[in-house]
Amino acid sequence: MASLISKSAAFFGLLSLSIAAPPLLVRNFAPQDIITRDVVIIGGGATGTYAAVRLREDFNKTVVVIERTGRLGGHTETYFDPVTGFPVDYGVQAWIDGPIIRAFTGRFNIPLVAAVQPPFATEYIDFKTGKPVVPPFTQADVTTALTTYFGIVSQWPFLVGGYNLPNPVPADLLLSFGDFVTKYGIQAAVPTIWTFAQSVGDFLNTPALYVIQTFGLPQLQALFEGGFVVPADHFNSEIYLKASALLGADVLYNTTLVDVARHDNGLQQITVKTPTGQKLIKAKKILVTIAPTADNLKPFTLNHHESSLFNQWQYTTNYTRIIRNGIPDDVNVINTANGTALNLPTLPYAQEFSFSGIPGLHTFHTVSVKPQKDQDAQNLVLSSIAAMSAAGTIPASTPSIEVLSNHTPMLLRVTADSVKNGFYTSLYALQGLKGTFYTGSAWAGDYTSVLWGFTDALLPGIAAAAV
Repeated sequence: MASLISKSAAFFGLLSLSIAAPPLLVRNFAPQDIITRDVVIIGGGATGTYAAVRLREDFNKTVVVIERTGRLGGHTETYFDPVTGFPVDYGVQAWIDGPIIRAFTGRFNIPLVAAVQPPFATEYIDFKTGKPVVPPFTQADVTTALTTYFGIVSQWPFLVGGYNLPNPVPADLLLSFGDFVTKYGIQAAVPTIWTFAQSVGDFLNTPALYVIQTFGLPQLQALFEGGFVVPADHFNSEIYLKASALLGADVLYNTTLVDVARHDNGLQQITVKTPTGQKLIKAKKILVTIAPTADNLKPFTLNHHESSLFNQWQYTTNYTRIIRNGIPDDVNVINTANGTALNLPTLPYAQEFSFSGIPGLHTFHTVSVKPQKDQDAQNLVLSSIAAMSAAGTIPASTPSIEVLSNHTPMLLRVTADSVKNGFYTSLYALQGLKGTFYTGSAWAGDYTSVLWGFTDALLPGIAAAAV
């Protein structure tokens, strides 16, 4: 069990962009402030970067990417330790191997190697009491349960491509995951599934559909077959640095939306605020890659139908960080609660502390289904370390948080009733309407290879429409 759980924790990887919407200013733009393109891409995370490169280089379309931050890559984030100079990937940590991953990394001459879990010790500790917990299942139990789970989810291969669900939706997908586990007797698989899918938040009460989307066929096959890969230099952000250099001025960094005027026919007009002032983008089509929440899309002036869909989203608050000197080296610590269902911690919680391989540095994630501020997440982590220290489980230390990143909103989802009543049929029907297409983790499982596959399927239609 230790090897499966610690291995899966190492591969938690998981793309968001919030948009400021100041009051619309009606103005005339000077020629140098008007940008005309075939496609405007909202968001420069994994899918936005991938789409921009493919549309421009392979479909011969002109593009411009609107990116809120000063870099591409979204949740793929890397910290360089000032002491050793070595990189630590604390966002996306590994990719599921496959033709799409190989083709895109190959384009930028980035060699890949198998992601191997180092032989670090794994400890199971209740982060509230700080005391060790004896894992409730044997390795044989875990392997048997995961094999059973694999057989169950194999009957729904359509989930690999996103949420293009049949009608009626299979009843098992609408069960709470706790009821799903009970129905199939796969309790021993839960700790491993949770380390992959803790981003669902209220794990046992979330519809099984979302847990399976986060830990389903692609992830199981990669786990069983050693199919996770990383760059040979262990620097996941390198591909986005190279993509940035390739795209050059076709990316507007530190830029937010002001107003989006969409039309079924004719050019879409997007007003943006850049570091050098407002610009007007005229584009044939729009590709939205950010989380399609109502707040994020305020500049779009959503119609009633769009608002009715986007206002249904629920999501998880998630922080990922690096901490120095909080946990002993060569040790991974997994939050394992005493006295709860299947030993899962209660929300909000710090999920784990994973040793980075660099002395003194551990990565970690915090999870909540309620809004949190940076200080809330920091307090959660430091209190967990303090509890372990007070219990004598780990040595006393003076930890410091080196870097943090807010990945909220994570895993957009709706209720089981909404899924049953055709939410995703209505959502997918938005593709192409008002000149707007969508990709990202609201539309497919939140793994880079899965998202690139979903985006790949959209690109020919976008290219054909942008004429």
